Amino acid sequence: MSKSVAFIGLGVMGTPMAGHLAKAGHKVTVYNRTQTKAESWVSEYGGAMVDTPAKAAAGAEFVFACVGNDDDLRSVVLGKEGAFARMDTGAVFIDHTTASAGVARELAALGAEKGIGVLDAPVSGGQAGAENGALTVMVGGDQKVFDLAVPLFDCFAKAVRLMGPAGAGQLTKMVNQICIAGLVQSLSEGIQFATHAGLDPAAVIDVISKGAAQSWQMENRFQTMIDGEFEHGFAVDWMRKDLGICLDEARSNGAQLPVAALVDQFYADVQQMGGSRWDTSSLIARLKR
Repeated sequence: MSKSVAFIGLGVMGTPMAGHLAKAGHKVTVYNRTQTKAESWVSEYGGAMVDTPAKAAAGAEFVFACVGNDDDLRSVVLGKEGAFARMDTGAVFIDHTTASAGVARELAALGAEKGIGVLDAPVSGGQAGAENGALTVMVGGDQKVFDLAVPLFDCFAKAVRLMGPAGAGQLTKMVNQICIAGLVQSLSEGIQFATHAGLDPAAVIDVISKGAAQSWQMENRFQTMIDGEFEHGFAVDWMRKDLGICLDEARSNGAQLPVAALVDQFYADVQQMGGSRWDTSSLIARLKR
């Protein structure tokens, strides 16, 4: 059944996600800080565009957001021009931003006061996953609200799971980023070692990817890493933002993240090399200096 949907934030992830919702027959109104991106989206997918998050949210049954960080999220949700100002009682706000668990809980509490359901629902799968409708969505919030949202998640996701109460989605995404950081560094070191040992790194990866060392990063990034191509996905700047969230949370909950902390500093080195917008596989460039 077609729903009235608002989508706030049309970056590399939000643009295709909102597009999948429109293709599924939902009535989508979009808002983006840079108006030209909203104009481009409407020209491709139809729907409507407005000039404030509040106008986008007015009358919408579901309001999605996919922005940069905690501050960006608050700016599009709170205040007289924010989404919460115009959302109806019983409407659902779904946040796909990778943000802190704290802001997720904050918005859930504010939403409850207004009779608005709130889900924190960060995603994994990168730009390709968003474009192909094959994202993984990890969700925090109430079961009943989650059940209402599942048909819309299915428009752009291959896997969706409720992980627990408000904040649990963001905490799960932190685990995802912690694991990826270590994998990319290990793959970088493995490729460099193979090269220094006089082996054909592509042949090595072809063999070991059939065994216990296999990973998505290995299957999808090893050749571009060998070739020094780093224009294929999630940027170093954003990974450092995410790892910062992970490290802050670890300081709060007592978890030890020595590898994640070290890799975060390696990404800082990549930034110093001019690689802020390179994708996360660019850790290998640091080893080749």
